[in-house]
Amino acid sequence: MRQRGQAEAGGGSVQSRPEPPMHLAVVACGERLEETLTMIKSAVLFSIKHLQLHIFAEDQLHTSFMEALESWPSFIRSRFNYTVYSISFPSENAAEWKKLFKPCASQRLFLPLILKDVDSVVYVDSDILFLQPVDRLWAFLSRFNSSQLAAMAPEHEEPRIAWYNRFARHPFYGKTGINSGVMLMNMTRMRNMYFQNDMTSVGLRWEELLMPLLQKYKLNITWGDQDLLNIIFHHNPECLLEFPCQWNYRPDHCIYGSNCASAEDDGINILHGNRGVYHDHKQPAFRVVYEAIRKVSGSHALLCLCWSVRDAQILLSIFKLCEVSLFLHCITLCHMFSQARIRHDGIYVLLRTKRICPSVHKTNCISLYLLIT
Repeated sequence: MRQRGQAEAGGGSVQSRPEPPMHLAVVACGERLEETLTMIKSAVLFSIKHLQLHIFAEDQLHTSFMEALESWPSFIRSRFNYTVYSISFPSENAAEWKKLFKPCASQRLFLPLILKDVDSVVYVDSDILFLQPVDRLWAFLSRFNSSQLAAMAPEHEEPRIAWYNRFARHPFYGKTGINSGVMLMNMTRMRNMYFQNDMTSVGLRWEELLMPLLQKYKLNITWGDQDLLNIIFHHNPECLLEFPCQWNYRPDHCIYGSNCASAEDDGINILHGNRGVYHDHKQPAFRVVYEAIRKVSGSHALLCLCWSVRDAQILLSIFKLCEVSLFLHCITLCHMFSQARIRHDGIYVLLRTKRICPSVHKTNCISLYLLIT
């Protein structure tokens, strides 16, 4: 059973056919309600085109999701539609899939088989925060060559501290593996593809591949469905596009020193707070950003969207990225909208000393002031 919710239609004026929405999928089980709603809020606030949300959740969470989303102000609510789905696995192996790694995490593997009428989708874990428009991630679809059908970021950038090349007991993609917390999928291509594998001499369709893969490797995998994706793309590397680590920035990029060059150069586009860092004090920067977005409500959201503040420069967040750094690296949490397109005019640092924000990052720096005061 699935439930739908939509914003009410606007006025009666005749309009041209709307542009197709971007599709965003997330899975929420257990205590992930608030975290998922915060992710959705970040996606909606920082996107340009309309969003279609696909929320897969345990049945007891459905009402809570719908009540929360319907309570948002209409100027936010009008920017997305959503569908809430029950968690669904193949009946003969449902229990095995559900307990693989984290509860319900492997649901993402079945999106091409459930969302049969959807061509492409962005899947994200519930602990994701968008700091750039979803539109920019969606644009990677246009970069796919004729063979590519998915895009993900590497699990690590530095092989000396990477996990897969040191500990994995199964095949994995590339030199350091891939992280599936942010995954862009052309599901039409995935449904039509015959995937090479190490179980048969012929290619297998997506729906034919998953269960045999689990049966072969279930005693050798540590990270559940992410490991299965690594195995699949190890045998089909031509099918994957890698995007930079700034699109899946995790605590691992800070713990052993700063090791995500694209984020240092251009800022963080997506923050991935795995390891529970939004809810403890091990990585204060991650927690600060999460709390800032979680607390955004009506008036602050209106400022964030710049609905009535044309050409305003909104200063939203300065925070420390890496404990080992001698300075506070800054990233943009809010952008300016003008006639349905984003603007990247100068956003300047509130505190201009090098100790707070080096000159190389000045155009990236913003203040958390409006969100936490």
